[in-house]
Amino acid sequence: MPNFILQRWHGKHMVWAMCFHLVLIALLASFDWVLGAGGMVVFFLLAFHLFRAERAFRKDFIQYVMTLTDRIKGANQQAMDRMPLGILLYNKDGRIEWHNPFVRGMTDEEELVGKAMSEVFPSLKELGDEEDAARMTVGDRTFEVIHRAEERLVYFREVTRLARIEHRYEQDQVFFGIMHMDNYEEAGQGLSDQNLTLLLSNVTGAITRWAENHDICLRRLDSDKFFLILRRETLDEVIRTRFGILDEVREMTRHNPIPITLSIGVSTVGRTLLERAENAQGALEIALARGGDQAVVQSGERMLFFGGKMGAVEKRTRVRARVISHALGNLIRDSERVLIMGHAKPDMDAMGAAIGVLKAVRLQQRPGYIVLDDRNPSIERLMEAVANHDELKDRIVSPERALQLAGPGTLLIMVDTHKPSLTIEPRLLSKVKRVVVIDHHRRGEEFVQDPVLVYLESYASSTSELVTELLQYQGNRISLDTLEATALLAGMVVDTRNFMVRAGSRTFEAASFLRRHGADLTMVQTLLKEDLQQFVKRAEIVKNTEVVYDKIAIAVAEEDERYGQLLIAQAADTLLNMQGITASFVIGTLEDGRVAISARSQGDLNVQLVMEALGGGGHLTNAAVQLKGVTLTEARERLLKTLEEGGLVE
Repeated sequence: MPNFILQRWHGKHMVWAMCFHLVLIALLASFDWVLGAGGMVVFFLLAFHLFRAERAFRKDFIQYVMTLTDRIKGANQQAMDRMPLGILLYNKDGRIEWHNPFVRGMTDEEELVGKAMSEVFPSLKELGDEEDAARMTVGDRTFEVIHRAEERLVYFREVTRLARIEHRYEQDQVFFGIMHMDNYEEAGQGLSDQNLTLLLSNVTGAITRWAENHDICLRRLDSDKFFLILRRETLDEVIRTRFGILDEVREMTRHNPIPITLSIGVSTVGRTLLERAENAQGALEIALARGGDQAVVQSGERMLFFGGKMGAVEKRTRVRARVISHALGNLIRDSERVLIMGHAKPDMDAMGAAIGVLKAVRLQQRPGYIVLDDRNPSIERLMEAVANHDELKDRIVSPERALQLAGPGTLLIMVDTHKPSLTIEPRLLSKVKRVVVIDHHRRGEEFVQDPVLVYLESYASSTSELVTELLQYQGNRISLDTLEATALLAGMVVDTRNFMVRAGSRTFEAASFLRRHGADLTMVQTLLKEDLQQFVKRAEIVKNTEVVYDKIAIAVAEEDERYGQLLIAQAADTLLNMQGITASFVIGTLEDGRVAISARSQGDLNVQLVMEALGGGGHLTNAAVQLKGVTLTEARERLLKTLEEGGLVE
């Protein structure tokens, strides 16, 4: 028995009391021995009673403690057996040493002791040694797991009902989307009122059936625009079917002179319904900027792209070009200086467009400079001509010099790219407040933040074509010298492969304008002449070609060789000219060690979607990607896996 309990009843205070009793008896005996003797009798009787009381107290207390201990042990055992919490101990070899009945109820096994945890609960491998609560699934039940690695102890708590509620909550999240009927106004050209009404009725009927089948609330906002309200569960289902309504409407109207396609923007980002609606509009704008005929889903920090199997329909009106040209002129006049920058390793289109924009800057009587890091074979001859040009030779600056020139009054014009990471000097974007984007590539997930002006038209053959149109509205009597006009024309020739692909009526109109203003065809041929050694290296790449899916050519260059981006692109163009080939991919190593893939297509396969899946981008028929830290063989395997898993080939 603990001393502190015993001392409460039979401690020193009782001893002092008895001693005091003896002193009183002694004093009493000194007066009368008879009374003293009586006092002694009473003393001994009291002492005997206290002794027996103390023994009885000890016995009762011990009995009480033993009974309470047994009850606690029983309660502990019942709690271990019946508590809604699993406890499992394992040894150093990962085998189960002990568990409570709850753990046995998690499985269909009769005996778990001695078995490997990885065999009984394979999901525990994925949890690792983290002590934070994690979740695992056993059959159709969900458990929260806490793993104490130092003690080799695992706790399980069933959260199946909570997980189902959370899942239901996630699936019932409401998102918004906006659907746009591309070419709505142009589709009626050449059709009678009756045929046009029938066409639009069929398209609207298909959209309505698609919405009803997927439990989507559909409301018409305008003659060519619909508002969508859908749940997460519905969105996941539509994503699994890769927005089949795009293919259905395209196939339905493909016999029309100008087919109707759909562009869809959906966003799951935003805490409020208003933010989600605004983000859905932004996703639709991206889909339209990429040429339409596709769906863009903004999910978290990523954007998912679907469709895009048709090229953008050329817009015959030049109203937008005129408006953009006037806005660009105003921005240039309001600037102290203008910097013009293309993508890294600029090609003829980027340099031609930059020279054209520099001409617009000079027309507004503002100082302008073209940012160029180092030359590459694709523009070597053009830069030699620029070095001998009186006006242009002093307008080429290095990225370091451009950073010094950048300031609050500087205007930066990006040409032939809209991705900051692909520019020659990305740091310029943080040093200037106003950025203009002029590009003909389909808009990707990465984009310049808060540009003051964007002229992004994916229907255009090249950025040089867009700049040529802008120049036509920069003045009534614009004049170009031979080199300026020839550089713009050369950029168009390169991107259209001698006007064989992606060349629309406005492309030829722009080329005609340049020809009238002094573009020299002989000089174009000189600028684009190919080196004999480059031709031989390209032939060596083409020699390593294999054909997959009976129509796709894949060529892998030599592992220990280094190639220029232009050479790899030219090899892809060469393969596409082979009979029976509808798409080509060429894989090679660049001078900086990165692996480049150039993709070309006749339009049956959207190579842009393939390259975007690998981290690149481009056009429906012309795209590329650069990969770091992979070998040529690994790049080839990733390409084949993307083609197979993306459902991009049949």
